[in-house]
Amino acid sequence: MIVFQVLFQRLNLKARLKQCFQPVKGSAIFGPHRIVLLLIVHLLLGFRRLRDVDYYRDDPLVRRLLGLHRLPDVATLCRTLAAMGRDSVPKVRQLSSALVLDALQREGFPLLTLDFDGSVTFTRGHAEGTAAGCNTRKKGARSYYNLYCTVAQSGQFLDVLHRPGNVHDSNGAHDFMMDNFDRVRTLLPATVLESRLDSAFFSHKTLTLMDLYGVEGTVSVPFERFPVLKQMIESRMRWRPLDGDRSYFESDWKPDSWSVTYRFLFVRRKVRRQVKGPLQLDLFEPRDIDHDYRVVVTNKTVSAHSVLLFHYGRGSQEGIFAEGKQHAGLDLIPTRRLLANQVVTLSAMIAHNLGREMQMLAQPRAKYARSKRPAAWTFQTLDTLRHRFIQRAGRLTQPHGEWTLTLSANPTVKKDIIHFLDALQKAA
Repeated sequence: MIVFQVLFQRLNLKARLKQCFQPVKGSAIFGPHRIVLLLIVHLLLGFRRLRDVDYYRDDPLVRRLLGLHRLPDVATLCRTLAAMGRDSVPKVRQLSSALVLDALQREGFPLLTLDFDGSVTFTRGHAEGTAAGCNTRKKGARSYYNLYCTVAQSGQFLDVLHRPGNVHDSNGAHDFMMDNFDRVRTLLPATVLESRLDSAFFSHKTLTLMDLYGVEGTVSVPFERFPVLKQMIESRMRWRPLDGDRSYFESDWKPDSWSVTYRFLFVRRKVRRQVKGPLQLDLFEPRDIDHDYRVVVTNKTVSAHSVLLFHYGRGSQEGIFAEGKQHAGLDLIPTRRLLANQVVTLSAMIAHNLGREMQMLAQPRAKYARSKRPAAWTFQTLDTLRHRFIQRAGRLTQPHGEWTLTLSANPTVKKDIIHFLDALQKAA
């Protein structure tokens, strides 16, 4: 954790967290800002349950990182989370976004891609603010259905909109999009903004919003709802080749209720479906070749091939969700209190983002084609970082009044730690 200690100091994280809870009166020792910092450290270490704090409460480096002589017991931790003020959660959310924006401003990206999508977090119990909604994995389970904004270039969570599990995918999406567009535009006025959304966000308002903010983007189209689009697909005779399995055509079109015509791209992909029937003993099974169809609307003016590569690149957001849930605890609902669970979600986002931030400061950018807008670095997961240099036995001593961390003699671990420490100190 010595590397993250340097990163915390560079970001002034402890003081900025304290500002989030300035009006809140709590324990003089275990204030809410220290509890949130403990949560972030807890998730960085790879623990999930709150009671797992018992496994490292005697760790002197963790205590030093938090500025505590002893760690709070589980009851104090839960009690402080339950007492989180309604005004404090938006401040932590704002801080989470500010940490990412500071990094983006430092890196000076000429182009940024903001992806918006919802992600379900379900619970077996009855947590405050959860609701039974459209959950394909756990039907009938109560859940949250938060809406996230992620940055493709840094692989970080920029913002979150907390929602119950029974809302539509696009519920609150437009205000959420405007908030994030405004925030990025204010800090990075010269940066070209892009956005990618799935079919749940398809509407005239969404496209108008992107045009208003000068955001280039794509939106998947639920073409099954529009007989005209289905007819255009069925009657199309000439399809242009896109790659080995896909072909396309494009057309300008608008629904009757829209005031502006947009560019629609129609894509078909060859798929192989096995014909149902009796078991065949032949070497080759009978197959029927068919197509899957997709429609994308865009305000981009580049080639159709570039537009579609860009749109299909939004699958990288699913990777960010998966990593956040698997390695940073983004899917945790540890308490019954809504505000407490929201703070845990924000802590998980910060933990994930800090892992990316450390690598952005220490590693060079990757060099490859960026049509799909992949991450600008070859990132390693938090779990990989844990195995490399966090989960290492050591001894923290204070000979002659100076703190000293002694690790086992492993040249590879030493090389990694020195590399990250040097990079963080130079960045400071």
